Amino acid sequence: MLVGAGCRKTNIVDKTAFESAINHYYSTYPRCVWSSSEKLPAQADTSNDEQTKGFDALTDAGLLQRSSQEKKRFLIGSKQVNDYDLTDKGRSTWTADQSQPGYGNFCYGHLEVKSIDTYTPSDNPDATQYTVNYHYDVASLADWAKSTEITTAFPKIATDSSGQQTATATLTKSSDGWQVTNVNPSAASAPATNLPQ
Repeated sequence: MLVGAGCRKTNIVDKTAFESAINHYYSTYPRCVWSSSEKLPAQADTSNDEQTKGFDALTDAGLLQRSSQEKKRFLIGSKQVNDYDLTDKGRSTWTADQSQPGYGNFCYGHLEVKSIDTYTPSDNPDATQYTVNYHYDVASLADWAKSTEITTAFPKIATDSSGQQTATATLTKSSDGWQVTNVNPSAASAPATNLPQ
């Protein structure tokens, strides 16, 4: 008769397990300045701000060196161009693309959960799938990526490191624990480059 009616243990969802699963997922996707690998050395027309601003910001950060030259064009005359190549500091930061020799990217960190905001279902601790809403930030933002010149040239860095970005992940329980099966918005989950970390 004394079946512990009041002693029933309630299971609570472990939000830290969700956070760990999402952070593990993000750790395999470095965040980089360009959306795909770039070839270096590179050349940019000095009259084209869109071409030069990113390279110039990376030059100011000490990752690239710039040299100017006049490029002759057949029948039209010439134009001023800048050549950009890696500095010693840039070589130590550069992540080479193993599938394309000469290509790579400057990666500034990876995303990390700042807070788990909500999850559904919220009333079933035994569920095997949850939809989790959270805020994220950049973990261990590289020092060179903190300058105003860099965040102006690459606004994605400022956005990623604002701590105000939100995303939703679908987590499914497996024999290895929680696994991320989907993240929205996709910009938050997709690798910023096809480089391995």
